[in-house]
Amino acid sequence: MTDVLLTHSYHLPFDRKQVRKMQPYPPLGTLYAAALLRQQGLSVALFDTMLTDPTGFGDALERHRPKIVAVYEDDFNFLSKMCLTRMREVAFSMAAQARAFGARAIVHGSDATDHSLEFLSAGFEYILIGEAEHTLLELSAAMLRSSNETEVPGIAFLNRATGSVAKSQPRIALHYDHPLPPPARDLVDHALYREAWLGAHGRFSLNAISSRGCPFRCNWCAKPIFGDHFRLTQPSTVAEEMQTLRDDYRADHIWFADDIFALNRNWVKDFAEEVASRKAHIPFKIQARADLMSRETAKALSDAGCEEAWMGIESGSQHVLDAMEKGLMVEDAHTSREHLRDAGIKACFFLQFGYPGETWSDIRKTVNLVRETKPDDIGVSLSYPLPNTRFHERVREQLGTKRNWSDSDDLCVMFRGAYTDEFYRLIRDALHLEVNAWSHSDASAHFQAQQLWKVIENLEPSSRNSDATSLPAPSHSSDAFIPLRQLSMGVGD
Repeated sequence: MTDVLLTHSYHLPFDRKQVRKMQPYPPLGTLYAAALLRQQGLSVALFDTMLTDPTGFGDALERHRPKIVAVYEDDFNFLSKMCLTRMREVAFSMAAQARAFGARAIVHGSDATDHSLEFLSAGFEYILIGEAEHTLLELSAAMLRSSNETEVPGIAFLNRATGSVAKSQPRIALHYDHPLPPPARDLVDHALYREAWLGAHGRFSLNAISSRGCPFRCNWCAKPIFGDHFRLTQPSTVAEEMQTLRDDYRADHIWFADDIFALNRNWVKDFAEEVASRKAHIPFKIQARADLMSRETAKALSDAGCEEAWMGIESGSQHVLDAMEKGLMVEDAHTSREHLRDAGIKACFFLQFGYPGETWSDIRKTVNLVRETKPDDIGVSLSYPLPNTRFHERVREQLGTKRNWSDSDDLCVMFRGAYTDEFYRLIRDALHLEVNAWSHSDASAHFQAQQLWKVIENLEPSSRNSDATSLPAPSHSSDAFIPLRQLSMGVGD
């Protein structure tokens, strides 16, 4: 028998958008939890649903015969943070199967934290709140001993007398003076991941982290796990892990899944030096903030092997950025783009449409920003109100029965948006075509973008929602489009 069978609820084939992208990564957060349990003497198994059909969970129960099933979501996978309803359905099914098998079921993740009563009612005995590796260890030990379970700090459980959610004392955030062991990567079938990556992209990428959390406070960003805490791993440790992934796991590329990379410029400099001293270079990509991309930082990242940086630009309208409490200036997008280009790093923008109060003028400013800066790639999303954010509180009364996206391609506005979902999707498609036009020298995409923008211009008046949520009026600066003929005279220049 196995003490703890760890699993998670994200299954890539259930997510249309991610199937098209085909960039699967092992559940890193789950593997950190597994490593700590094993270090402390518990027997552990993993059922990884990323590329394995969740219907095989019953076979895993028979094979490992666990005493405890822990649906432990990957805190470093942004898809887990989105609280997708398809994931919730998988988690509930796993709880039911575990209980039917005679195992006890516990759960950890953003969605379980935000919807504790639903998860407890579905059959989970405990929810692990916040940073949960040590909570999982202590709770598992208590459950195996049948002693003092509800006294373990950092858990939620059902008060049977009242039917409400009860919580133990909160757990103090983990500090790196007591570092976790390296993630238990040996539990993963890397051949499945390698096959998927090589088939879709011709190279194999694995994930790692150099930090936890983010101290910035954008009002739409949910932080049910790390809160506002931010902690860095020693540069030497990160460089050593890069070398391990390259040499032992034959990775060709690394995705650093940190919420924010390069927050500390001195750390980045030391990191580059550690990579160089170990000859640990391997191409990698990061997520960062535009206002952190100084020339010095961009140069150090390039020296360490960074080839791609994704930044939450969100909007080309200062009015919208201020409403989001993003703490960025529109000019930061221009500056970071220049610095990254000079350092030989691809600059990629996350963009967000549909924030309450965004107008056609604001949308045009975002389109203009993209045309002016010409990022190497973009990701487009719609404003998505997650629980326990200031944004959610503002629109909570407008939400209907649908309060979560079903998958990452759902792309719908669940409050009173300024435009229809279909209109926003057309803007997404047109922007992607433009970026493809100059980044891939695609003349066909250039022509398609021109045609689609004509459709968008014609549809704009009829696509407006008359009762949209408002914000203070935008400034009166020019909102004219940059003419398409100025977009890329000779596509790909």
